[in-house]
Amino acid sequence: MTFLDRVYERARRARRRIVLPEGDDPRVREAAAKIEREGLGRVQLLDRTTPHSSLPELVRLLRRRKPDTFPTDAAATEALQHPLTYGACLVGVGEADVMVGGADYPTADTIRAALWAVGTAPGITTVSGAFYMMKDDRVLTFADCAVVPEPTPLQLADSAVAAARDRRRIVGDEPVVAFLSYSTKGSAAGPRIDRVHAALADLRRRTPPPDFAFDGELQGDAALVADVAARKAPGSPAGGRANVLIFPDLDSGNIAYKLVQRLGGWIALGPILQGVARPISDLSRGATADDIVDTAAIAVLQAEETWPSR
Repeated sequence: MTFLDRVYERARRARRRIVLPEGDDPRVREAAAKIEREGLGRVQLLDRTTPHSSLPELVRLLRRRKPDTFPTDAAATEALQHPLTYGACLVGVGEADVMVGGADYPTADTIRAALWAVGTAPGITTVSGAFYMMKDDRVLTFADCAVVPEPTPLQLADSAVAAARDRRRIVGDEPVVAFLSYSTKGSAAGPRIDRVHAALADLRRRTPPPDFAFDGELQGDAALVADVAARKAPGSPAGGRANVLIFPDLDSGNIAYKLVQRLGGWIALGPILQGVARPISDLSRGATADDIVDTAAIAVLQAEETWPSR
């Protein structure tokens, strides 16, 4: 059984309520049918004909969570005309467990809707994105490859915490986090390496302390290959065995996952938004129906330890 097979099987057992807010898109309709057919969840498909029966409750949610942004009912009602905002707010009030959107809208719209409706997860202030890279029985988490172009040290640390939490939920193993760099343990110096060191310091200061192994700065080979780590980073708690890779910026993360996918023959699942209080997932606007189904199944697992199914 492959990693994706295991994801599907666990999603079937969870029986979560999945809202797909872009029901006018034929890819989304096809994905909804497959999710139902595969038993991956109970789908609520929204389109232009869907009655907004929960509108008063959603208006109250937006005004309570973001009173400065929505000072009046009219302002909140106008925002809810956007399908991603409406779908995210259904998750926010507990009428759905998961939202998967963004097939027809930019990532910024999905993140904005998530922040308005549910906010960030405890202890995290940054929404980031991860790909689950799969080949044979091996699964690596690549973060952040989708959201933050030039992360601050705090944002790098947030991405690591979010990726480690989701790794446990989605993959089911123990996260080992490597902060990547063009340097390993002082082999070079510069502002970008200083930023990685500052991220590590931020992570070490957090309360409660991280409950996962992590280290940096590490080059990719030192993070992944045991004999290289033994030479370049002896004694590293992450060297040679990392399964979560934190990239120093969006350029490196995005380029890396596409090279691994296209030249290495790995399957890229995602991007999966991480650091959100409840599962709200974004889609590439080039997503296929199968991409939507895979993203929904993974998002269901993000909900596994968050709150009970209804």
